[in-house]
Amino acid sequence: MKLKLVLHNIRSCYNVGAILRTAEGLGVSGVVLSGYTPRVHDANLLPHLRDKLDREIHKTALGAEDLLEIYSSGDILTDLKKWHNQGWQIVGLENNIQDERLIALSDKGLKERLSDQVVLVLGEEVEGIDDSLYEIIDLFLEIPMRGQKESFNVSVAAGIAMFELMCYNE
Repeated sequence: MKLKLVLHNIRSCYNVGAILRTAEGLGVSGVVLSGYTPRVHDANLLPHLRDKLDREIHKTALGAEDLLEIYSSGDILTDLKKWHNQGWQIVGLENNIQDERLIALSDKGLKERLSDQVVLVLGEEVEGIDDSLYEIIDLFLEIPMRGQKESFNVSVAAGIAMFELMCYNE
């Protein structure tokens, strides 16, 4: 499976860095930063702001930010539609939604529902994926929660989902 990540409206540089480190370790083919997600090596920022963001992301990415193919999207919906037209399956990582496209990451039938090219969309830490992106998403994945909390930190959830999806290659 080829796996590409979209980090849309992730606020925390530390979450971005942690996701980048995990993505690199699992062999993700590329990461797309969109919305207000902090960019690494952002040439559009003033040098002192770029350096600050780079330092913060580096604290948890530990160099993975320099090993991954990272793309900054100015219009993520258009990019998702383009990738969808190129044969990529668009998959959102969500929880606590009512949608017939929702399937648990632990569902035994998930493997048969996945394509060999997946774009995994991650949304804002508290609110999740922006509703405006729902129209292009083919399938939503949910991580079953067994404790009292309703969700994981976005970097932890991303790691769980990436690991499970990449294991389908084996």
